[in-house]
Amino acid sequence: MSRMTAPKVPQSEARWPVFFALLALGLLNLALPPALTVGPRWVLLVVVLLLAVPTVLAHRAGRVSLSRVLGFVMSGVVTLALVGSLALLIAGLPKKSETPAELATSAACLWVANVLVFALWYWRLDAGGPFARDGRGAHTEGDFFFPQMMDGCPGPKKWTPRFVDYLFIAFNNSTAFSPTDTPVLSRWAKILTMLQSLISLLVVGVLASRAVGLI
Repeated sequence: MSRMTAPKVPQSEARWPVFFALLALGLLNLALPPALTVGPRWVLLVVVLLLAVPTVLAHRAGRVSLSRVLGFVMSGVVTLALVGSLALLIAGLPKKSETPAELATSAACLWVANVLVFALWYWRLDAGGPFARDGRGAHTEGDFFFPQMMDGCPGPKKWTPRFVDYLFIAFNNSTAFSPTDTPVLSRWAKILTMLQSLISLLVVGVLASRAVGLI
């Protein structure tokens, strides 16, 4: 008599890359000059750490709704920090209060923060979010069309995107001003990619060039 095998439960995506991305955003905020941060520079890192602990506990306990809400709160906090720093940097340009080195450092920190912030949003929103993707087990439709979703594409049959895939999209969008090999399908995703490209263009084309011109 053959043994009956239990149905395979889809494996949940590891959350540690997301935690490291949030931690990196807190550290990038520490690297900015005090004049370019909303409040003390250490506040963002402390807020991220304080929110990360209950988020991890809620995820491990299976509290999906609570974990999702806390995740959105963390993403919102780092987004507001990025927008605030960018606004302060633009407002401070006419004053010429920063040295060229400080401007270059600020531009680099904001560019990297822009990549990480939008990677978090793509990961959090695509195809209903990470919990919905975990439940499906295979990624056949979503707001981004990955090459692995094509019929006959070599690779695992139960492929599903991870955080690094969304980080790749965000990086390409900030460097090439387009998601390159991953078409954008939904309207919200198109709006976010346009906003990310605009911020990247502003940081690289205006702020970084101004810093180089002052050297």
